[in-house]
Amino acid sequence: MEAFDILLQSSFWAAAIRIATPFIFGVLGALICERAGVLNLGIEGIFVAGAVSGWLAVYLGVDLWTGVLAAAAVGACLGLLHGCFTVLLGLSQHVTGIGITLFATSAAYFGYRVAFPTVTSPPRIEAFKPLNLTFLEVAPIIGPALGQQTALTWLAFACVILTSFVLYRTPLGLAIRAVGDNPASVDAQGLSVAALRMGALAVGSALMAVGGAFLTMSAFNAFFFGMINGRGWVCIALTVFASWRPGKALLGALLFGAFDAYQVRLQTLAGGVVPSQIFLMMPFILSIIALILVARKADYPRALMKPFIKGER
Repeated sequence: MEAFDILLQSSFWAAAIRIATPFIFGVLGALICERAGVLNLGIEGIFVAGAVSGWLAVYLGVDLWTGVLAAAAVGACLGLLHGCFTVLLGLSQHVTGIGITLFATSAAYFGYRVAFPTVTSPPRIEAFKPLNLTFLEVAPIIGPALGQQTALTWLAFACVILTSFVLYRTPLGLAIRAVGDNPASVDAQGLSVAALRMGALAVGSALMAVGGAFLTMSAFNAFFFGMINGRGWVCIALTVFASWRPGKALLGALLFGAFDAYQVRLQTLAGGVVPSQIFLMMPFILSIIALILVARKADYPRALMKPFIKGER
């Protein structure tokens, strides 16, 4: 019964939403890239680069929101670099994406070591504070959980709504979805396939970087090696789970956040009887099961990972 009672605690859902926030940004970013027909496996490195750049900008004296913009700018630049190889030159999206991850991760770690060559513990910044929205407490359980979140979490929710509106209610969204399904038809309409894909990569990668910045500027107040811990790869899987839809992307991120928060509390209940590694595996195992259940029916973009060369059929 104690294991079930965890689900009725607002502190549990507050933790689940907090854990889910970087995944929301990451899945939205991957979704936008893939809707335009480009697989961005650079997401893991973009997470690292966003985490370092946003945190370092704030440490050097800018305000928190400027730090978020700095992280987004770094992510957009990495997305454009990915696009130069995959969209303009038509190179392998898999290989290029992994190369971006290796480059961005190494550059971020190198930059950190150059900036702080002698420190033994990471410097701290003044991170985003919970908004403490007390008026939400009228809603049981979920209200207090939402009221404890920071502004970046609310920004993630807003991005879900904005992404859904743009993709399904605007001509730009229609063009992005079309370029991911049938780029030749978009080209026939006089629109630039390359420009649409490059723009989607820039925006999507910027969102990924903000997801990384959340970890150093909201969840924690410092950067340390290994803090991304595979979150980017999880976002790629959650994008398939979401069937490339923003609303389901939010649901998938929240489910993974709930699994992760739940395993931490189960470890406490188990009292060391069960090896901690079993609990650490739980969120990933459950995510794999969920992915298997929906992957076969996923309506993926038809031109995903297919380079478009003007004039060729």
